[in-house]
Amino acid sequence: MIEVADLAFSYGPDPVLRGLNLRIEAGEFVGLLGPNGSGKSTLLKLLSGVLSPCEGRVRFKGRELASIRRKELARQVAVVPQESSIVFPFRVLEVVLMGRYAHLQGLALEGQRDLEAAQRAMALTDIEHLADRPITELSGGEKQRVILARALAQQPELLLLDEPTTFLDIRQQGTIYDLLRRLNQQEGLTLVAVLHDLNWAARYCRRLLLLKGGRVWCDGSPAAVLRPERIREVFQTEVEVRWDPEMEAPLVFPKVQGVMETRER
Repeated sequence: MIEVADLAFSYGPDPVLRGLNLRIEAGEFVGLLGPNGSGKSTLLKLLSGVLSPCEGRVRFKGRELASIRRKELARQVAVVPQESSIVFPFRVLEVVLMGRYAHLQGLALEGQRDLEAAQRAMALTDIEHLADRPITELSGGEKQRVILARALAQQPELLLLDEPTTFLDIRQQGTIYDLLRRLNQQEGLTLVAVLHDLNWAARYCRRLLLLKGGRVWCDGSPAAVLRPERIREVFQTEVEVRWDPEMEAPLVFPKVQGVMETRER
């Protein structure tokens, strides 16, 4: 579905990404991990077409991403940002219907088909009861589900998420991740998500990409990627990794005084 070849990008003289190669197949749930400044969010913006690479190429379904018109791309790729930037008190249904823009012709208004798509997206995210509520009155978790519903109303094949559970409590985080896994497994939606929490990533993603120095440093299953020596090398901290047989995933625990102080001396 996505092919990235020799990708490089910089905001100034110092490169953020360099020589990055990556392929993501349809139906995958991929987590992007790495320390702050490793290029995770930048890579997501390049995959969505918000940014253009300085070098290399990004292809979506065999086509150069830059050659695809924005409206056409929006019918296939949706983005969920860290938090909502909506400050006007739109009703929840109005916000979700905004996701239908890419499917409208010219200045046409939403029709029955668009309303049905929005209602289905709201049902999937369990926010039907919020339809007439102003989004500005909702909790953080509710707002995030509304933004996710707006993205689903686009009926995309690929969903890109930038730290989708930032600012949410542990219960709300679990609700969002359960929903994402259901969308991936039952709806066949391809997911690529920037994540900070290694344990959430291990539990829900089928594949993890660990970024370091602007490149994909490690790529594989959670068990293959989340090893103590690899985490030490990338995050500069000591951890203990245990296997959770119930979740069938590794669990990462930071060690006391785990920061690698010897390198600072």
